Amino acid sequence: MTFSIVGRCAETGQLGIAISSSSIAVGARCPWVRAGVGAVASQNVTLPALGPQILDLLEQQHEPAAAMDQALSANGWSQYRQVTVIDGSGRTAFFTGSQALGTHHAVAGEQCVAAGNMLAGQHVIDAMVQAFEQAPGVLAERLLAAMAAAMAAGGEAGPVHSAALKVVDDLIWPLVDLRVDWADEDPIGQLAGLWRAYQPQMQDYVTRALNPTAAPSYGVPGDE
Repeated sequence: MTFSIVGRCAETGQLGIAISSSSIAVGARCPWVRAGVGAVASQNVTLPALGPQILDLLEQQHEPAAAMDQALSANGWSQYRQVTVIDGSGRTAFFTGSQALGTHHAVAGEQCVAAGNMLAGQHVIDAMVQAFEQAPGVLAERLLAAMAAAMAAGGEAGPVHSAALKVVDDLIWPLVDLRVDWADEDPIGQLAGLWRAYQPQMQDYVTRALNPTAAPSYGVPGDE
């Protein structure tokens, strides 16, 4: 039902996740990112609590594998979970339970982990890691390149209906938080379109937040 990639930019320290699913609103339940701490994707039969719990443990200086194992053990039903983790230093961990749906796979690469279930084949995840490692550009673009590579390799066994992209930098709030909660066709393409529209304004929204007197105008009512 889901494939995703968590990643880190070694140059900027940005952390992020791109994820898609056949289910509605995957971005509401599965991707969790905290600036300077880590990124977690909790998928398959999702327990949203795992994301914040693992991030809390990472913030307490647990290594990714230990943080993931502790959260899975505390909540039970781990045989139904699929989880990937990357921390603020680029260390990774992943887990797939015995009851994961359909064809499933998880691979750690350079500054990334990709995983999925109900896949067209395990090669889909290999393609994601390779694309992330080879793609140029900022972290968001590399994550989206991995998602596009997954779809080109066959994606899920069934149709994909939702997708999300989340990236954090050095602020307490996400630098990028884009979602397609439902689309009959090509939610990953629609997500990439949202990124193309958002990217030119992204830094302006940071400026607006930190220094309203320097905020640029976009011509909307009340915006002068």
